[in-house]
Amino acid sequence: MFIATLLAAPTKANLDRVTVESLRDAWGGGGARWLNPGIAAEIDLAAMPANRWDVWEGLQSQGIDLVIQPAEGRVKQMLLADMDSTMIQQECIDELADVAGFGERVKGITARAMNGELDFDAALRERVGLLKGLPESVIRQVIDERITFMPGGAQLLGTMKREGAYAALVSGGFTAFTGYVGHALGFDEDRANTLITAAGVLTGEVGTPILGREAKVQALKDITARLGISPQDVMAVGDGANDLGMLGLAGAGVALHAKPSVAAQCDIRINHGDLTALLYIQGYSVNEFAARAACACC
Repeated sequence: MFIATLLAAPTKANLDRVTVESLRDAWGGGGARWLNPGIAAEIDLAAMPANRWDVWEGLQSQGIDLVIQPAEGRVKQMLLADMDSTMIQQECIDELADVAGFGERVKGITARAMNGELDFDAALRERVGLLKGLPESVIRQVIDERITFMPGGAQLLGTMKREGAYAALVSGGFTAFTGYVGHALGFDEDRANTLITAAGVLTGEVGTPILGREAKVQALKDITARLGISPQDVMAVGDGANDLGMLGLAGAGVALHAKPSVAAQCDIRINHGDLTALLYIQGYSVNEFAARAACACC
């Protein structure tokens, strides 16, 4: 058995009954279940449709995401999440560079690195080097003035943790930010790179070893082994090329508003929905979500 989940952006709520029932009829599916009217619905399927990606492409033009998964095992026991442009709406290094006056230059490097066009380690060192001499206090300034959380993150963490799941934040960014984001959203642990400082300023260096693609894969292996669960029990989410290893290894690898080259390598692509999509594809209805107030940040 498979389950097809249709998802609209919560801000638009434009998933209509005609779209859902037309797809059900075309694929000979079971009765549609509405997880949130206008936003999410799911259909039981006996087999994976041969025209899955053609239908997916057609729905994209309507602002609708389509995810098809095996019914068995879709509720996960662990969340492994990227931070930048995933749990928050910014790339932290771009924001630091903007304050330093190198914003556009660094944004270009970041975009190419996240699209897999540049070696991640070398690109990170180059960008951090441009921050040399920046006051350490700017990190707090960026957190206070520029960092905003991705919609749906509080509900995602609150609901999965209420159901007993473990949550780990694993970022190619920096511990100064993952510590804040992880605490605010309720992650159980966070891993990231370290910005080196001396005498209250950034030295332009990053601690080694650098946490990149392979380190994220290793984090998934280490944490699942410690918890006594399988990678199949994990839902991983990210948007960049350095996330592809963990997305491919996890039982459910979600490309969230990802770079095109990244999304093309993932079966679960969320281009329109927010982080609550990760709950809908596990079968949670909106009335089963943990309260937004569970998060101290939003």
